[in-house]
Amino acid sequence: MIHLIAAAAAEPSGAAAFFFQLFPLLLIFIIFYMLLIRPQQKKMREHQAELAAVKKGDRVITGGGLIGKVTKVMDDEVEVDLGGGLKVRSVKSMLASVTDKTAKPAND
Repeated sequence: MIHLIAAAAAEPSGAAAFFFQLFPLLLIFIIFYMLLIRPQQKKMREHQAELAAVKKGDRVITGGGLIGKVTKVMDDEVEVDLGGGLKVRSVKSMLASVTDKTAKPAND
């Protein structure tokens, strides 16, 4: 009889039990946010800033892997010279990376 009373006294109340059940889920969400969501958002903001700052003369790599030089910048498009007189228009959001025109290639 004493064991039943002690066990009943040790169980948390309804609100505390709810908190103890919710706490692990909340902790998992916080860990996912800190390790996955926040760094991805930071990387996306940096990429958007890089695309907004693209200018004539920058070397770019498109999402398809084409490397070229920007010859014209419009609001949401760029014209890229791929060499040999071949110019293509690309949507800015499809540019994978932008390098400055003053950057020198590694093999020079």
